[in-house]
Amino acid sequence: MDAVSGARVAGERSLLLGIGISSVGIGMYVPFSLVFFHHVTGLSFALVGVVLTVTGVAGLAFMPLAGTAVDRFGAKRVNLALYAVRAVGFALFPFAGSLPAFAAVCLVTALADRSFGIVQQSLIGEVARGAARDRLLASTRALQNAGMGAGALLVSAVLGVWGTGGFTYTAGGNALAFALAGLLVSRVRPVRDAATAGDATAATDGQGAGYRMVLRDRPFLGLTAANFLTALGYAALSVLFPLYLSTWLMAPDSLTGAAFTVNTVLCAGVGVLVAGRVRRSGARRTRSAALGALLFAAAFIGQIVLGTVRPGQGVTLVALLVIVVVYTLGELVHSPSGGALSVSAAPAAVRGRYLATYQLSYSLATALAPSFFTGLLAVDGRLPWAVLTVCALGAALALLRLERHLPAQAVYAQPQAAAADVPAPAPAPAEAPRPAVPAAV
Repeated sequence: MDAVSGARVAGERSLLLGIGISSVGIGMYVPFSLVFFHHVTGLSFALVGVVLTVTGVAGLAFMPLAGTAVDRFGAKRVNLALYAVRAVGFALFPFAGSLPAFAAVCLVTALADRSFGIVQQSLIGEVARGAARDRLLASTRALQNAGMGAGALLVSAVLGVWGTGGFTYTAGGNALAFALAGLLVSRVRPVRDAATAGDATAATDGQGAGYRMVLRDRPFLGLTAANFLTALGYAALSVLFPLYLSTWLMAPDSLTGAAFTVNTVLCAGVGVLVAGRVRRSGARRTRSAALGALLFAAAFIGQIVLGTVRPGQGVTLVALLVIVVVYTLGELVHSPSGGALSVSAAPAAVRGRYLATYQLSYSLATALAPSFFTGLLAVDGRLPWAVLTVCALGAALALLRLERHLPAQAVYAQPQAAAADVPAPAPAPAEAPRPAVPAAV
């Protein structure tokens, strides 16, 4: 049994363990980013906020270059380099007490952070094939959720013992986590196909040539556009949901924490099981991703109904938890299928550039979400959910329409599934008996 059929790939345990450890490091600072950097560097909240915003935008601009680096040097090498940059960056943060020093360290670290998703997905594309990609992507998402939750709890415990001075210790902990994760990932062995065994000079000759190839690939651009519509739904839980609860439903803020807890626990606890069930069903990736978008739409419609009826707090609590469960199921169904679809639709020689383009749909949705949602919410609390419903339905329809235009290896996790749809050739007619040839006299 090989990687195409979903068997374990070489170094898989090290890869997943490294992802889990690095996710703990991310969870130690992302939920507290402003407070974290304020106490680590001693700079004011205002300065920290400005630097984080500027370096974050610069990180977006760096993403295409990261895609080019993956195609030229391989995802594993770039992945290890980014782990090293993040480890060194967090080791230096406690010494970056001046604004120029903090901005410099933060810029380099932000470039690595923003590009990491592209490189990690490209690495999974290098080490796994077929259904193994879907399984690894589902396992990665589950570990990321569990690791970030564990990291947040760990910081809470550290702060409980050492107070705000504990943030300095967590900066060192982050550096160690990223360094250890890099050592573990270094044990992963990429798989080289016949298609990628050469240097792919024609496909990778210069950044412009590679990205021109992406821009000519209309089905992949359609896939990226469909993902942008779904990515707005992913941003809704962290951006729109808390505002909607407090301003429209007049619900206590504690419900936001409960919703995040339910989402995190389900993603970490049953994410792999749900993805495995979808994978074993033999569903095409386009259709399972479309199903995830439809579940998103169902959750958004539930929010519209809830915002219209506005029942008592007890009913609101139950309804919100049900909606969050439906939303999380949509996330668990869509994420591995959509991720594997993008990785498998990208030609191996220029996979980095393709995934850099695809990941921009997530980054753009995340950047637009705050102003987009707050503007709609100011008109009517149900309006953003209505717009998100239309976006999710549009994404599902686009995925189904793109199905016949995408490569078969992207649509089907199992090669035999693609073959099953091709009618077997008719048996050749029996050859008529040849007339006897008279023997020579």
